[in-house]
Amino acid sequence: MSIIVEFFAAPDDASAALALQTGPRRAFTSLSFGNFDPEEAVVEWEQLLAGGNVEELFEAGEPRLVGGQDHDGCVVFAISPRLSAALAEADRSELKDAAVAWSSQRAEDGEFIDTEIAEVILSDLAALVSSARRQGQEVYCWVA
Repeated sequence: MSIIVEFFAAPDDASAALALQTGPRRAFTSLSFGNFDPEEAVVEWEQLLAGGNVEELFEAGEPRLVGGQDHDGCVVFAISPRLSAALAEADRSELKDAAVAWSSQRAEDGEFIDTEIAEVILSDLAALVSSARRQGQEVYCWVA
């Protein structure tokens, strides 16, 4: 699997969708990661940090596609308000626990994500979400 994953803050869906073709780095503060399925990850993170189940999230339309084709090419999707709140409110130990659990879940499905890397991803994303919320922005993900 070779996927480029960039989480970024933007003022609204229309602005975020502009990142579809070139990525968010030129216009937005972003975090770059790779080699995991971010749509699956945000659902798992929301379950770990805020509760709920996969069916509820998908029925609610999460993660919400903002631009692109979900099965072909680049996409931009929004991080749910519930996940954003959970990330912004989580303390370091909650993020670490979620990272360990996420890493274990991925290992059960045959995908190796180091727990330290998982913790960096969640901690950096929590910081981005907190900053975005202070500025009245939302967090999105660009996948290529």
